[in-house]
Amino acid sequence: MKTKLFPVILTAAFTSVMTFFVAAHFQRNVPFLTQGPDHTLPVNYTSYTSTGNTAAINAGVNFEAAAAASVKAVVHVKTTTKARTVVDNNANDIYSQLFGPRQYYIPSQVESGSGVVISPDGYIVTNNHVVANGDEVAVTFNDRYTTKAKVVAKDPSTDIAILKVDGEKNLPYMELGNSDNVRLGQWVLAVGYPLSLDATVTAGIVSAKGRSLGINKQQSESAIESFIQTDAAVNPGNSGGALVNTAGQLIGINSAIASPTGSYAGYSYAIPVNIVRKVANDLMKFGAVQRAYMGIEYLDNKTATPEQLKSLGLDRNEGIYIRNVYAGSGAANAGLVKGDLITQVNGQNVSNQPQLQEQIARYTPGDDVVVTFLRDGKPMTATVKLNKATVPTNVLGATFRALTATERQQYGIDGGVVVTDIGKGSLAKTQMHKGFVITNINDAPVASVTDVEQIVSNNKVLQFSGFQPGYQGRYYYNLNNANATGGQQ
Repeated sequence: MKTKLFPVILTAAFTSVMTFFVAAHFQRNVPFLTQGPDHTLPVNYTSYTSTGNTAAINAGVNFEAAAAASVKAVVHVKTTTKARTVVDNNANDIYSQLFGPRQYYIPSQVESGSGVVISPDGYIVTNNHVVANGDEVAVTFNDRYTTKAKVVAKDPSTDIAILKVDGEKNLPYMELGNSDNVRLGQWVLAVGYPLSLDATVTAGIVSAKGRSLGINKQQSESAIESFIQTDAAVNPGNSGGALVNTAGQLIGINSAIASPTGSYAGYSYAIPVNIVRKVANDLMKFGAVQRAYMGIEYLDNKTATPEQLKSLGLDRNEGIYIRNVYAGSGAANAGLVKGDLITQVNGQNVSNQPQLQEQIARYTPGDDVVVTFLRDGKPMTATVKLNKATVPTNVLGATFRALTATERQQYGIDGGVVVTDIGKGSLAKTQMHKGFVITNINDAPVASVTDVEQIVSNNKVLQFSGFQPGYQGRYYYNLNNANATGGQQ
């Protein structure tokens, strides 16, 4: 029996060998495995390339030097909010009228984020929302050294804050890159302290630029957003950390994630370093951002209807459609008019509102910018001298102005702001009326519109106090979950 089977086995083996030899000889360019077991396309390493350059395949992308340098300049930021008692003096509340003001005890809270050292003498950039409500701030370096830091200044509009650690001279710091040079598909690293872990480095690519989420409007009416979108993993605690290129340069400050759960779900967003550079310099030098404006009102492509876009030709052309030019503004003086379509600022393409905001946010009042635009389809250029805000300040859906010297003398007070229009925003939820004079917010005196913006941007629970000219007594208005609103440039 065995003797009869032997020739069959020998023939089968010989046939298999010959089949393999012929296939290998005539199909040398075909991969040995063309499909996976589930009939999917081949799975390749991230360094895979179709150029046939084996040196490039073996080299890949090396993050080691960038990661090693970055973690030394990224710190863990911990903010502590002291326990406090809040008094609710809502005059319209029946309970308060009968039994007196209610009191609420809020226990001490600790929150954490990240920051990036930008100078050897201890200046650190982080997010405004990381330190906005903290009474004390401490930073921990990569070598576990922990020290207190003071908040130098904050800018809610861009969600940037500057911290300072005193007594330091030779801290490792990060070199600032150029976010204009960031390209789609570029490899980047996200460095920070997520979930209260030690310094953590993740990698991804740039998946979009000029993104606007509307998240900064929770902090400021005049929000500026032009995020770099990446798929580098970022989680709570990464806020204020570094987005780094493969050369180890800072190209952004991680600020937000898009997630239905609050944890990383695929997309993260960073403030471009060119905005960070300008804002940080202003905060360190002046204590506030010297914000410049062109003096235009533009059409928001996100909220415009398809019919509007088609009628204005925006379905065929990319750019910023000017729907109004404010008299006396830099744009008006340069000859820009309603209907012009801005396509470039100083040679940088601007195809949407976030990109325009990003470009203008880099400049200071008095700076000149060259604006390229289309008028009746013809390309034109104009030099616009940027100036300070030319429109009323809008906070919580309302507009304000400071009291004049005559009004202060008339009312016998040192300062205050007048509600010029109550609007339809958050403030309209109270029973405050146009003309109301606000003298204090959360017991802090206000003497200018800037004071109002600063207090409102840093607090969700607000108590306004002041008086209504022509009426006796002092009035209190409470607002919970305050949400600032507002779109000019």
